[in-house]
Amino acid sequence: MAHWLLKSEPSSWSWQQQVEAGAKGTFWNGVRNHSAKLHLMAMKVGETAFFYHSNEGKEIVGIVTIIKPYYPDPTDESGKFGMVDVRADTPLKHPVTLEAIKAEPRLKDMVLVNNSRLSVQPVTEAEWNLICKMGG
Repeated sequence: MAHWLLKSEPSSWSWQQQVEAGAKGTFWNGVRNHSAKLHLMAMKVGETAFFYHSNEGKEIVGIVTIIKPYYPDPTDESGKFGMVDVRADTPLKHPVTLEAIKAEPRLKDMVLVNNSRLSVQPVTEAEWNLICKMGG
């Protein structure tokens, strides 16, 4: 099973809103980058992703589970992009900041460190395990 990182600005969609969506989850739409699109297309039901607050906070705050695979995004007028559905799973006891991630030598190759603008990113098993440990 693969792991991922999904970025959202808390003023647009926050971890709390994701939690409030409950067991039915919600769609993850609005992706307009072809690299991020390919990552969404690769996601499988049951895989997990870090929920990252971008711009405001810059920290991983929780874990979501993919509950519906890639399908067309109705907000995309070009018809080129799609979305997945996710459900809040687990909040991190201690949010893991971008600063803490950059300070950890074992995370130096993480996509978040090297291409922080990409809104949907893969996370390796070793990165996943270390960040989960950092987050309590």
